Amino acid sequence: MSITTVALDERARVQRRTVRILSLGQVLGGIAFGATVSLGALLAADISGSDALSGLATASVTLGAALAAIPLARFAARRGRRFALTLGNLLALVGIVVVLAAAAVRVFPFLLVGIVMIGMGNAGNLQSRFAATDLAPPQHRGRDLSIVVWATTIGGVAGPLLLGSGEHLGHTLGMPPHTGSYLFSLVAQIAAFALYLIALRPDPLLTARALGETGGTAAAVERADRPVAARYAIFAIAGSHVTMAAVMAMTPVHLSHMAMGGMSGSPASGGAEEMDVTVIVGLTIALHVAGMYGLSPVFGILADRWGRLRTVLLGQGLLVASLCFAMLAGETTWGVIVALILLGLGWSAATVAGAALLTEASAPALRTRRQGRSDSLMSLSAAGGAVLAGIILQSSSYAGLAIAALVVVVAIVALSPLGRR
Repeated sequence: MSITTVALDERARVQRRTVRILSLGQVLGGIAFGATVSLGALLAADISGSDALSGLATASVTLGAALAAIPLARFAARRGRRFALTLGNLLALVGIVVVLAAAAVRVFPFLLVGIVMIGMGNAGNLQSRFAATDLAPPQHRGRDLSIVVWATTIGGVAGPLLLGSGEHLGHTLGMPPHTGSYLFSLVAQIAAFALYLIALRPDPLLTARALGETGGTAAAVERADRPVAARYAIFAIAGSHVTMAAVMAMTPVHLSHMAMGGMSGSPASGGAEEMDVTVIVGLTIALHVAGMYGLSPVFGILADRWGRLRTVLLGQGLLVASLCFAMLAGETTWGVIVALILLGLGWSAATVAGAALLTEASAPALRTRRQGRSDSLMSLSAAGGAVLAGIILQSSSYAGLAIAALVVVVAIVALSPLGRR
């Protein structure tokens, strides 16, 4: 057996182990993040006393991710993925403690600070998908990236479904409303922190860099740089994410209005008024998260075999279908659920394929930097979108919010020829 064959076998072994560890970390991260997504808007509305301010919860999560994405990417470039991911988990742990304290004293700005820190931790989770490509061969980048994304399904679905149990636990312990599930988040974040710190060895980014610098197999990775295609990939990822975040952020508030008959002055059809709002929100967000991550391996394989750009456009088609359901059937519970499932599927196809396109369109020396910029822009634009979504929902309707989001999707499709440059 040649030295080259041994090197290839060892690299493949390390890559398989890395993907397994990153996947388990995403399961834990999904559990931790699920409560923040599901309860953030309701907790913000309860403490602030204003639905218009409820969008600030999701905005704060995405703002925190935007602020931390580039620093964490630079930290990863210097110290490796392992330390960047553990730092992200540490920030999220502190953020959860701050949120619980803010809910206890009912101080709205303090709540937003804690949610921002949780968002900073989520920036680390986002970088896990790029860590899966560090040692992956070019023909399997989409697949390996999507496996890590898919693993979030387990935690992301379990997190919202634990809302009911979390509320019962919180009530038993005398905690403020909408905070019991954060106890599950706390335990999951601690476990993820320990996992990355102890098990993510050897570091995938540092290993790939060492192989390249010593003339190993990584030196065969393509060196061409396509900045125009890379910029389009960043735009497509950010646009798809802001579309998803804006609609998803306001869905819990919209469902709450439907349950109380607040949207039209009479109880909404679909039976929402007969069910506990927390359960409805948890079920809807759980199905949405399942759509976001459940079929990501399918979209990853499509991106590898069918093409990155085609899969991005497939995602836009799914987003259009979602927004149409929100416009035409958004006053029924089943219509909102279908819209949220399609919203998750569209996001998945676009972001998985967009991340693969960004990676292969960037020269190795530029990848980590551009990945950080992509995550930062994605989160920052979603933060602004979530704030605007709250204003649009209050001044217009859920259908009006869907129409506004459709403009972004049209722009992504119109600019798609740039992805071929």
